[in-house]
Amino acid sequence: MSEIAVIYEDNHLLAVNKPAGWLVQGDRTGDETLTDRSRQYIKEKYEKPGAVFLHPAHRIDRPVSGAVLFARTDKALSRLTTAFRDQKVQKTYLALVIQAPEQSSGLLRHFLLKDENKNLVKAFERPRPGAKESITTYDVIGQAGAYSLLKVTPATGRPHQIRVQLAALGCPIAGDLKYGAPAPLPDASIGLHCRSMELMHPV
Repeated sequence: MSEIAVIYEDNHLLAVNKPAGWLVQGDRTGDETLTDRSRQYIKEKYEKPGAVFLHPAHRIDRPVSGAVLFARTDKALSRLTTAFRDQKVQKTYLALVIQAPEQSSGLLRHFLLKDENKNLVKAFERPRPGAKESITTYDVIGQAGAYSLLKVTPATGRPHQIRVQLAALGCPIAGDLKYGAPAPLPDASIGLHCRSMELMHPV
């Protein structure tokens, strides 16, 4: 695991560019995480003895790259958790998809239902028990051959939301075998990157 790439840092926040393939938090694989490396970065930079308070305010999937925001204080964590829960954080992604959407821009509205056993999400056009409404907007910003580059803004924050909604549109994300891509990318990543986040500073 290489050194972390810091995007922004102050006394309350740390934003890091997560490479594809890194976990944000630990799972049963036991692999080192972005949180581990970020805590080590703070510990070494500020010569802090003992445990370092640093907690992710949200997560992005392992094969996805891009901005991850950490709280460095308990107050910041509490307020960030509320901001993400209340959908007060505007996230923008870049998605490299296979096929071009019929419309150059649009709003996707689905009801997503997660199969916890398979870690797989299904999208439905109509409400059904247990499914959660999910809304995403997109704009096509580039095309090359069979691929299109989209700017994607999720209005809700459901697991695998962008991945499954673009697949339901008929435009699976490049390399995303779980949601319909025909082949993996060479580095096992998928073509999805969290480009930016806009929010009020929590403190």
